[in-house]
Amino acid sequence: MAQPKNSRAIVLLSGGMDSCVCAVLAARDYAVAALHVSYGQRTEDREMKSFLEICQRLDIQDKLMVRNEALRAIGGSALTDASIAVPESHSIGENVPVTYVPFRNAHFLSVAVSWAEALDASKIFIGAVEPDSSGYPDCRPAYYEAFNQVIKTGTKEGTIEIVTPLIALRKAEIVKLGLELGAPFDLTWSCYSREDQACGVCDSCVLRLRAFATARAIDPIPYATMDQIIQF
Repeated sequence: MAQPKNSRAIVLLSGGMDSCVCAVLAARDYAVAALHVSYGQRTEDREMKSFLEICQRLDIQDKLMVRNEALRAIGGSALTDASIAVPESHSIGENVPVTYVPFRNAHFLSVAVSWAEALDASKIFIGAVEPDSSGYPDCRPAYYEAFNQVIKTGTKEGTIEIVTPLIALRKAEIVKLGLELGAPFDLTWSCYSREDQACGVCDSCVLRLRAFATARAIDPIPYATMDQIIQF
């Protein structure tokens, strides 16, 4: 059921495909404030550009951009440690890949909950996805169920709720939904390693390319070479 537009919600907007669709869904029913967290990741400048452009396209005026220094300092991920190479998708096995940033989403959600309290927002939207998440443990439904219990216990009113509208969808389903909603995929960025053109070979790029191919749609962002676009 649609909520009155004066009901506030925060959307965590990385600038990627999933968070963009999530932002469109949130903006449809709520007065949205967008949160972007930079954490020293390889593509932070490009992701920030996407965040700002998506907010402009969706007419989201209320924005908060913060920097988390802890995740870069902690390291342990190919996204934040230059000494760890970003693997190509085909080389990733069954274990959690080195592109996982340790407990990252908890850092993001903590900022979002604090801001939600300050703004009197009732919902926090995040574009977490379980089926095509590279096996990241902080993309599971149980994670968000547990976090909602933390919010209930640790906030003044205990009424803020994390919403994960995409969590059970495959990437192709997210592409189809985004196209139906008019999501600005042309402004999004998913690549783990490059900021000029998407590499086309990291796990995030391959999952994205596979999704657009399965949805029989054209991915509008630039890739390094057309040879790297795999048909599925």
